Amino acid sequence: MMKGSLRIARIVGIDIGIHYTWIIIFILICWSLAAGYFPAEYPGWDGLVYWATAAVAAILLFVSVLVHELAHSLMAISRGVPVKSITLFLLGGLSNLEAEPEKPGIEFAIAIVGPLTSVALAGLFWALDLTGLAAEGPVKATIVYMIEINVLLAAFNILPGFPLDGGRVLRAILWGATNDLRKATNIAATVGQVFGWAMIAWGAFWALTGSIMGGVWLIFIGWFLNSAAEASKREMELRAIWLNVKVASVMNDRPETVEGGSNVEALVNDVYVKKGIRSAVVVEDGKLLGIVTLADIKKLAPDAWRATPISKVMTPQPLKTVTPGDNMKTAVRLMAENGLNQLPVVIEERLVGILNRADIIRYVQIHHELGKK
Repeated sequence: MMKGSLRIARIVGIDIGIHYTWIIIFILICWSLAAGYFPAEYPGWDGLVYWATAAVAAILLFVSVLVHELAHSLMAISRGVPVKSITLFLLGGLSNLEAEPEKPGIEFAIAIVGPLTSVALAGLFWALDLTGLAAEGPVKATIVYMIEINVLLAAFNILPGFPLDGGRVLRAILWGATNDLRKATNIAATVGQVFGWAMIAWGAFWALTGSIMGGVWLIFIGWFLNSAAEASKREMELRAIWLNVKVASVMNDRPETVEGGSNVEALVNDVYVKKGIRSAVVVEDGKLLGIVTLADIKKLAPDAWRATPISKVMTPQPLKTVTPGDNMKTAVRLMAENGLNQLPVVIEERLVGILNRADIIRYVQIHHELGKK
């Protein structure tokens, strides 16, 4: 789940959370509906009715987004791709898959089901409208809005620009045709950047011709799409780099080690200050006991450093670890998913090295400077 998110539910084993930015967009949607859309389409209501209708419509909008993301997640699970969580945030929703699809057909199925679900939701609200149960008033207005917004969600997401659903569909098709995931990703992401820049230009035109709010939103969405597409390219490049690289090739095989019985003051003076190191591995007879970082030390008052053994402040086993033979792709994902800056490298609980973010960055920089593909 995204940092800054609050878990609100658990559905079919999937954690559902809202990011703090969701609150911002919820307020903005309510305001735009209550002050703009509903008064323009349905004049003459009381002000409180507009705001109440807007709040219900905004909630149903995010329910629709959640159903859209659940469709992605359930399809992924049915195809053997585990799903950790779904987060609602500023620009909609995000399904956090624990692994990338291994075949283009799986990616296609996971991607296409989202827009199809939004179309199905629009059809459901349209059928509800046809019943005539709400001939007029706020209920009718909410139903009509939900038809329109789900059609828009489907139309926007099916645009063939990565990482939108349509972009993932395009990548799946290209992947299947070329059998080259990296090439397919680069093409789909480039298309995504084209759409992003087009939205930015369109938004600027809108803003200059009087539709300031709509223009700003288009610019923001275009910027997000462009940035996400560029990030996807970089991620694919890193995946290509790590594909055949083992942890042993990147790790530091001479990590800074300390004993748990040493006091914190000696660690600070002899390791952190003198050597400029921000973490050390705690061992006993070569066996990994834990890890102690600068963040751990900062929790302790300086006047208690001399009397406190390192074992009292360290993060003890069990720790997230890797072996020298593990693939770097696995190690990088483990660090990213758990917010770690380093991973002890062990063989049967005996420390043989440490893998730091700095080591990874250095390896990538050298890789690019040498022009390796």
